[in-house]
Amino acid sequence: MDIRVPRLAEGVDSATVVNILVSQGDQIQQDQTIMELETEKAVGPIPSPGSGTVAKIHVKEGDKVTVGQLLISLSEANAQKATAAEKPAAAKRPAILRPPEAEAPSAEAYRYESKSGYPPPASLSLRKMAGQLGIDLTRVKGSEKGGRIALEDVRAYIQRLQQLAFEGAAAPERPAPKSIDFSRWGPVKQTPMSALRRTVDEKMVESWTSIPHVTQFDEADISSLLALRKKYSPLYEKTGARLTLTSFALKAVVTALKKFPIFNSSVDEAAQQIIYKEYFHIGVAVDTESGLIVPVLRDVDKKNLMELSLELSTLAEKSRQRKISLEELQGGTFTISNLGGIGGAHFTPIIYKPQVSVIAMGRGLAKPVVRGERVEIRTMLPLGLSYDHRVIDGADGARFIRELVVALENFPEEALKP
Repeated sequence: MDIRVPRLAEGVDSATVVNILVSQGDQIQQDQTIMELETEKAVGPIPSPGSGTVAKIHVKEGDKVTVGQLLISLSEANAQKATAAEKPAAAKRPAILRPPEAEAPSAEAYRYESKSGYPPPASLSLRKMAGQLGIDLTRVKGSEKGGRIALEDVRAYIQRLQQLAFEGAAAPERPAPKSIDFSRWGPVKQTPMSALRRTVDEKMVESWTSIPHVTQFDEADISSLLALRKKYSPLYEKTGARLTLTSFALKAVVTALKKFPIFNSSVDEAAQQIIYKEYFHIGVAVDTESGLIVPVLRDVDKKNLMELSLELSTLAEKSRQRKISLEELQGGTFTISNLGGIGGAHFTPIIYKPQVSVIAMGRGLAKPVVRGERVEIRTMLPLGLSYDHRVIDGADGARFIRELVVALENFPEEALKP
């Protein structure tokens, strides 16, 4: 039995091997975890779909693997596939843990092998169509009884080829990296990049090179907001919630997004369309020892400030412990990056593709501010809004950040009451 990379989450075709938990010659049981793969910053276990002896391990830790790629071979003498009675239990696994035999191999991996010399089973009309389109039916996995190929199988195969072709054309070519011998100038220390750091590297380069960024700066007077925070923090702490500036920002951002929905959109580059999302799932950048992770709070517009504060604390802690799931990292429509707890003022955040905008928050500082004819000391919050200039013009960028400033400076006290 060959154990291959199972179908991962939607839109995820590759992963990194972070842990191999078996060795050649080991006896393993069905559903035993054989290795762990990291996808989109989430780490998930891969169970064995059958029992047997590990004959060969085809990958090593740190390798990048794709759907359908061979991971481990079990010896034929001892390998036993899952029985029909055992399969209901396997159905309870998360999506990333689906057994490989339950999914069709990817378009570039599957090959029909005939012991009789006959072509793969399919109707005459389907063979004729495949011949006219130049499709090799030995590359198409049949889903009907006996492996017979149906029209839906051919359609799925063509869609997969189109996706691969688009990914290859859309990916900007990076020059081949060259190593520099820094030890020529003095002592050095070398440490390998973690799988998470490599993922961040790829995502940031993709976002920066494919999105024309513009960053708009402003400041918000949060003196009144801090007074509200001080007043209600004890009440929130009794429930285990932390009332932070990010909690307020979540609500204020949704107010601005509802007024300017283009900031809650994405660009469908293949169809040349702008997708306006009618839901508000806000990502919050979390600093961890391993690198940047962006969990997503869903339906922010439908939750009160107490619920958001509790959820924010939970997701941040799960991110730091690397217990966050892939599902909790996907589907964001807008992102908040708050470095105020560390320090610094304005900075230019990179948009988290496929989103089109992101807000950066620095540390609030007490400053002299002219209010009417008086100069007062107020706490001013630095803000930086980066947006995709393909779909958002500078005037709208200025309008959005001003709307956000107004929402923060006039935050209603009623919203803090449970």
